[in-house]
Amino acid sequence: MAEAIVIDGKVVAARVRQGVAAAAVELRARHGIVPGLAAILVGDNPASQMYVRSKARACAVAGIASFEHSLPEATAEAEVIALIERLDADERVDGILVQLPLPSTIAPQRVIDAIDPQKDVDGFHPLNIGRLWSGQPTLVPCTPQGCLILLKTVHSSLAGAEAVIVGRSHIVGRPLAALLTAADCTVSVTHSKTRDVPAICRRADILIAASGQPAMVKAEWVKRGATVIDVGISQVVAPDGTTRLVGDVDFAKVRAVAGAITPVPGGVGPMTIACLLRNTVIAACRRRGLSDPPELS
Repeated sequence: MAEAIVIDGKVVAARVRQGVAAAAVELRARHGIVPGLAAILVGDNPASQMYVRSKARACAVAGIASFEHSLPEATAEAEVIALIERLDADERVDGILVQLPLPSTIAPQRVIDAIDPQKDVDGFHPLNIGRLWSGQPTLVPCTPQGCLILLKTVHSSLAGAEAVIVGRSHIVGRPLAALLTAADCTVSVTHSKTRDVPAICRRADILIAASGQPAMVKAEWVKRGATVIDVGISQVVAPDGTTRLVGDVDFAKVRAVAGAITPVPGGVGPMTIACLLRNTVIAACRRRGLSDPPELS
């Protein structure tokens, strides 16, 4: 059997961004609307700073207004919530992103709860989570949405497929389970207390690794011909002292067994910002009673 198709997340993300840019042009031309995304960064975490900078550049290319709020590490929780309340009331802002992790003195859930659900472009507000699980239209978490879009590039239909998700995080595993259930998959979610994870994975037509454990998923875990989506990204140090980025899947060996697989980097990662931009434009439309742009369907 030939090696797996490598699903190029950069190419797919570029298509999503093109759709976002076209929708933003249409919104401005027909309705005078410029979608706006506000990002809140508390502290000086380098990875978070890099993500926020990448988001700002992506907004500029897509025709989305970007509002950045960088706060000191010592900022009180009440100050962060007060800023969110101001952004909730700001008509220029259609989406609010609070960059995680937050300092240990701030409760993430209280901060997320303060975001207007209509502007919750991360899809983490309890109302949006409930709407997702109940099958109602909502703002979907970006990484799970990106995974679904990638799957649809190799599957014309997901109905009836057995899907296994390794990892039950609130950010990826659980919302992805809701999305795949809505797509008529039969879904299993494994976690640290699951017995015989490899045996469960071997049943999967679609295997999604989101555990945060480098190279956890081995070739013998994967059914021949399965589609494997690797959400993980970790930096590992080689014996010679160099570092490289790896996913939760042993890519080289699994590629020989799978039918399709995402690489790390260049797979799921590029989809996250693309879907954040997508959510921002969708939020701009829904807040004003407009239909979702056809370019983003």
